[in-house]
Amino acid sequence: METISIVGGGIAGLALAACLDPARFQVTIYEKRPELPVVGTALGMWPTAQRALARLGLLQEARAASPVIGSGSIRNGAGEPWVTVDAAGMFAISRIDLLQLLDSAVPGAVRRVTANIERVPAGGGLVVGADGVHSMIRREVWGAGTAARLLPYLALRGILPSPVNQDQVGEYWSRGDLFGIAASRGGTLWYASYRSGLGPYGIDVASALDQARERYAAHAPGIRQVLAAATPEGSLVQRLWTVPHLRSYVSGRTVLIGDAAHAMTPNLGRGACESLVDAVTLADLLNTLPADQALRAYNRKRRLRTQAVSRGSSALNRVALAEGAQPLRDRLLSLARRRNERAAVGSGSGG
Repeated sequence: METISIVGGGIAGLALAACLDPARFQVTIYEKRPELPVVGTALGMWPTAQRALARLGLLQEARAASPVIGSGSIRNGAGEPWVTVDAAGMFAISRIDLLQLLDSAVPGAVRRVTANIERVPAGGGLVVGADGVHSMIRREVWGAGTAARLLPYLALRGILPSPVNQDQVGEYWSRGDLFGIAASRGGTLWYASYRSGLGPYGIDVASALDQARERYAAHAPGIRQVLAAATPEGSLVQRLWTVPHLRSYVSGRTVLIGDAAHAMTPNLGRGACESLVDAVTLADLLNTLPADQALRAYNRKRRLRTQAVSRGSSALNRVALAEGAQPLRDRLLSLARRRNERAAVGSGSGG
């Protein structure tokens, strides 16, 4: 049996281990955390991710644990809607619930090692870097020039136990900041991003919440209400990092998946989705092809695709967090709203 060492037991690593053929591979997962996290936010599942969950046999369980996203609006900082987006068919699953489902799907034959791995596992088998944006595997194999790149933006996320107010659902774009409100299982999901000097490591959550309350003090009432109710225990905070675009996700017998390969800004909500697709794609190829062919095929299928998503997410990040160009952005979005309203009136009157 061929050995596969998966470094990282997050979404990508667990999904890969769950899909690999246990009759063909001896799989070991190396994960530094002794337990799954207990605090997390919700992740939107796009159709490609839903197909990956179906391949894992987890789609129905994931849907049952998640609210449908429905529709929401892109709004200005005061809460006035510009564009309404229909996300019919998508659902938002808690990161904790998703990790628990993936963990339960991993075969018992998979060996698990709790350790902070500082070197590429030896032994001659395949090595999979699923160890996130600060991937040790990527730095060791692809070189120090591929280290994660720090962005000047802070990302805060949290879940409140109170039900979401549908009139406030959406993403609010102001000058240099954004704020999102959406449904979560049993409550309200919120997230925020803006330029900040906090961090990049060891950021105190309470201090970040205080900074956010000051930052959004003049924004829409719904934002102020959410931040007033947010607690450090129910919130996460981190600086945003990205990964440079690699010329290949494969180097010899080593391959990268998930954020280790293509960590991106969260603006399109595709990071976790692409990690699931990476894992299922690689597993199915390894299960059916010789390893070298499977790795080449994986690189062809996933590298350009995920890098295009990453570029799109970065572009949307620049638009949503526009500072100098914010007045022009707002005028264009207001113009688009008025045109849509006139078109709707015209369509109704011509019925």
